[in-house]
Amino acid sequence: MDIEVTPEEQEFRLEVRRYAQAHLPETVRRKVLYGEKLEKQEYVDWQKHLHRKGWIAPAWPAQYGGTGWSLSKQRVFLHELALQCAPETIPFGISMVGPVIYTFGSEAQKALYLPAILNSDTWWCQGFSEPNAGSDLASLRTRAVDCGDHYLLNGQKAWTTHGRFADMMFCLARTADTGKPQQGISFLLLDMKTPGVEVRPVRTIDEGASICEVFFNDVRVPKSGLVGKEGEGWTYAKFLLGHERAMIARVGRSRMQLARAQRLASHPLADGSRPIDNPLYRQRLCDIEARLRALELTELRALSAYRPGAGFDIADSSMLKIEGSEICQALTELLLDLAGRYGMVYTGRYTQSPIGDTTAHGLLGDHLFNRVATIYGGSSEIQKTVIAKSRFQK
Repeated sequence: MDIEVTPEEQEFRLEVRRYAQAHLPETVRRKVLYGEKLEKQEYVDWQKHLHRKGWIAPAWPAQYGGTGWSLSKQRVFLHELALQCAPETIPFGISMVGPVIYTFGSEAQKALYLPAILNSDTWWCQGFSEPNAGSDLASLRTRAVDCGDHYLLNGQKAWTTHGRFADMMFCLARTADTGKPQQGISFLLLDMKTPGVEVRPVRTIDEGASICEVFFNDVRVPKSGLVGKEGEGWTYAKFLLGHERAMIARVGRSRMQLARAQRLASHPLADGSRPIDNPLYRQRLCDIEARLRALELTELRALSAYRPGAGFDIADSSMLKIEGSEICQALTELLLDLAGRYGMVYTGRYTQSPIGDTTAHGLLGDHLFNRVATIYGGSSEIQKTVIAKSRFQK
């Protein structure tokens, strides 16, 4: 495994940096830096910028509108955008269902859905988790009954991020009860405006409402919405989750957050001292720095083992997800501690932070929301089971 950055990659990093500095609105950059929530249109505008540049889908093959870049170039691109405080691309279309469609979907599905995903004209949400089937996803009860030219869908999905903004959903539903629980699950694409779809926002601890419940009451899903073969949805879901869990490592964003923590730790307090002079804060900063560097190396190893068409090694993806989410939580906790009582500020309650350029607005909300980082995408306990089965079970 070669961990050195080539001169070409370094030049590309500079190109990405210059592009972000020239095209990313300052209002958006500050929101990302300070953990404040972006509006849907702010995401769309930035993603359309990337699409015009040809950079919206770094992991997609060129034949489907992607860049065709090497994995190392993709990594440089994503890390540099994060360091420049660019919004993360909404993953449900580009990083999740898009690869499933171009890998397993029909030619008609590719022609219909991929262009709209690339141009951010269609927003997707994920219909996997249910009230009694979260980490144990194979226990899902949402059922799709074959009615000839369509399926009749009934059931409920939970923790659906951006459900109230989405135009489309990719959904797992049970189409048969034979065999193991993982069998008989199908992967469906459905229009969120279809009669019988009800979306209810859920108020979360950070005062947000981006998470939703979705109810299906006799929803007609055309057979053209079935991806691949009926009953093979579990295979497609594992492929998708491998991409999601590797992506959740968020190394670039953690690098940006660590730099922010270092700036806050160097800011003088009222008595003239600095938190960074406290050995306990130095220890926490050094611990996160070491863990983050190890995560970067693990990410490089996972990228070097990537197999086109098969995705990431399942154990590598789980390791990245566990450590990436725990580092993310450690960083928001450290930032909150460094900000002290000013970290309790919520956006809009005060117009000015006494910490100056390192404003604490959004810190508490970001910290509270990230409590779920070790749960979404598969809880840490489930990820450890995946690793054990993959590496140690004969």
